[in-house]
Amino acid sequence: QVQVAESGGGLVQPGGSLRLSCAVSGSVLSINNMGWYRQAPGKQRELVAWITSGERTYYVDSVKGRFTISRGNAKNTVSLQMDSLKTEDTAVYYCNGFPAIPSYWGQGTQVTVSS
Repeated sequence: QVQVAESGGGLVQPGGSLRLSCAVSGSVLSINNMGWYRQAPGKQRELVAWITSGERTYYVDSVKGRFTISRGNAKNTVSLQMDSLKTEDTAVYYCNGFPAIPSYWGQGTQVTVSS
């Protein structure tokens, strides 16, 4: 059984910052590529950023220069530093492998950017 725990979300004003963390544990091997995804109200879930086992990073255009993905020291952990947040970043954020593994979706963590 696999457990996915995302944390660090909250309410922040535009221009503010948040740091999300995620740990995938249980009966799971090392995940080579890990990603952060988000789902805004009424929209499909989308990939935001991913990091390879060699720590190469990739970002979608809408977050480039504002978000930073990094791997933790522990196996299957990943963080997302989000700066200069915008109202359009409001969403539930999830971590997963990349490509996403269907059984690895957790509950996500809510990020709300609002004044």
